[in-house]
Amino acid sequence: MQEFLDSNITYLTGVGPRRAEILSKELNINTFRDLLYYFPYKYIDRTRFYRITELDPDLPLVQIKGYIKGYYTEGQGKGKRLVADFNDETGTIKLVWFKGTKWITGNYTPGVEYIVFGKPGVFNGMVNIIHPEIEASEKAAQKISSSLQAQYSTTEKLKNQFVTSKTISKFVGTLLNQIKFRIPDTLPEYLISGNHLMELHEALHKIHFPSNAAEIEKSRYRLKFEELFYIELNLLRFKTNRTRKYKGFVFSSVGEFFNNFYYNNLPFSLTEAQKKVMREIRKDLGSGKQMNRLLQGDVGSGKTLVALMSMLIAIDNGYQACLMAPTEILANQHYETICNMVQGIGINVSLLTGSSKRSRRKTIDESLTDSSLNILIGTHALIEENVRFANLGLVIIDEQHRFGVAQRARLWEKSINPPHVLVMTATPIPRTLAMTLYGDLDVSVIDELPPGRVPIKTMHFTDSERNKVFGFIRNQINEGRQVFVVYPLIQESEKMDYKNLEDGWDTISRVFPAPKYCISIVHGKMTPAEKEASMRLFKEGYANILVATTVIEVGVDIPNASVMVIESAERFGLSQLHQLRGRVGRGADQSYCILMSSDKLSKEAAARIEVMIRTNDGFEIAETDLQLRGPGDIEGTMQSGIPFDLKIASLGKDGQIIEYVRNIAEGILTQDPLLENSRNLILKEGLKRLFSVNQSWSNIG
Repeated sequence: MQEFLDSNITYLTGVGPRRAEILSKELNINTFRDLLYYFPYKYIDRTRFYRITELDPDLPLVQIKGYIKGYYTEGQGKGKRLVADFNDETGTIKLVWFKGTKWITGNYTPGVEYIVFGKPGVFNGMVNIIHPEIEASEKAAQKISSSLQAQYSTTEKLKNQFVTSKTISKFVGTLLNQIKFRIPDTLPEYLISGNHLMELHEALHKIHFPSNAAEIEKSRYRLKFEELFYIELNLLRFKTNRTRKYKGFVFSSVGEFFNNFYYNNLPFSLTEAQKKVMREIRKDLGSGKQMNRLLQGDVGSGKTLVALMSMLIAIDNGYQACLMAPTEILANQHYETICNMVQGIGINVSLLTGSSKRSRRKTIDESLTDSSLNILIGTHALIEENVRFANLGLVIIDEQHRFGVAQRARLWEKSINPPHVLVMTATPIPRTLAMTLYGDLDVSVIDELPPGRVPIKTMHFTDSERNKVFGFIRNQINEGRQVFVVYPLIQESEKMDYKNLEDGWDTISRVFPAPKYCISIVHGKMTPAEKEASMRLFKEGYANILVATTVIEVGVDIPNASVMVIESAERFGLSQLHQLRGRVGRGADQSYCILMSSDKLSKEAAARIEVMIRTNDGFEIAETDLQLRGPGDIEGTMQSGIPFDLKIASLGKDGQIIEYVRNIAEGILTQDPLLENSRNLILKEGLKRLFSVNQSWSNIG
């Protein structure tokens, strides 16, 4: 049975080698099973027929019935097309084909009644349908067994090979007719009956060929339940196994370094959220089990302070600590911040980046191996083979979604025993997404800003209001403040009409001329030394304005900068807009974020800008981002550890199911952590089938 489902798609009637190749490339359908699990994205009621006079380009797919009056060609060269006038009793519409024209004229005869199905559009004031599906009314009446017809996503390359949604539906129907056995279930009977689920065999039939809306909902729920359940079961299994397998270093005491810092150097009183997180971390560090914790905190919430205090506990217990950041700018920022914080308490801190000179590296290597170096801060340079610690006890990874899991693993391996791991992110992650992306980690959240921070005011202006914005910037500079101006592109793009940095630099230089004003520039094509020199001009107050790309998204802490101008704000996602906004508001003065956009905005872009104006709450913004864009676009999900594309579930819409199946998975693993009970063997097999080719990196966060 399983062997049949694993058959190559080439051998399905109607497919053949050529179509099999394009199905593999375009949709990753390689086997009968892949086809069966290629689910419809929606259903069309094929009992509804529109009249031609009712057609409108805003309508989705429509169905009309009528006659082809005749064929003719229009256009020249690549624009040459076959056109047919198609009419019913109310009017006429144009049907248009750019390819396969001989086949069309040879198979569809004028004067015969046809059913036409497609998306209406408009060209030269006339409604048309390009590359419609056509079927003789007589044949269609014989075929339609259900009023609800499944619609499948296809691509242009597939359509060029005449593989449409209808073709895929036909392939699925052929496959289901060939399956002469009952598809074996992949969940144990107690889960199916206990949760009133459809059996798998029935669900796979009904999802493709439903008789009514209730069948669609039941089959979808069954398939979503299974997909999300196995993801949660896999994550929780690794968490359980790690806890059983790995013993962590015991940091039993809070000693001289921590106390000296806490009572003499602490820059401000901890917020209640920071205190709560520190209690969670201290409990982990003293438990004898390896800490593997995700620390979420909005921009400016004080994650670095928590990280430092955690490192001081490690040092008090005779261990070294390291902090890895994704960029040199951020690594430098952490180094300067931490050096300032630990002044006078005898902590040895070093910085290692790709720009570090050989002599500096040699000194670092020596102080690492003789244990005189307490904290090493750096970029990817930390994972180079020649970087060896004497006794690494705590690893902190900032903006962890920027690192691949293999990179993080190499850092984790620099200790004889597994070090404690704390991964941090300033990108707030919605709760249900965190449960799935980081479900094997314990999660701590700092949801409170330090005292004295004034909420940032966010405003929206269009290009036609640019002079107002320049006036506002001038006033802020006159008051002694500094300004960020961020662009999405370095050079002009023919395809994108967004403001670019080079043009922006020219404009701002004219409006704010030297020597009265000083403008600095930073972008990704500059060398690290050039970036550092430009940043230093701004950081030390010599430059009034910093013109930059999103290279400054994280790791720039300049309390005197009070204005963030984001050009072509419609180009950025919500998460990125929120990160950029967080570069200001770091001092005690009122700060501003100005979102510049074109005068015309899409609905989605307008919704993003509205959310930014309404709230500074990163978690609310993240929830909205998830709803607007879906999880695939949220920063970091490519690194998430989800081992396969979700076929039917949505991390944005199925939060309730995620929580429900996670609780079930926790209950099963509490009673049977190794899934050895006979009734759970089917789950063990399911995990093996789904996840066997994917190495687990869960031990290293």
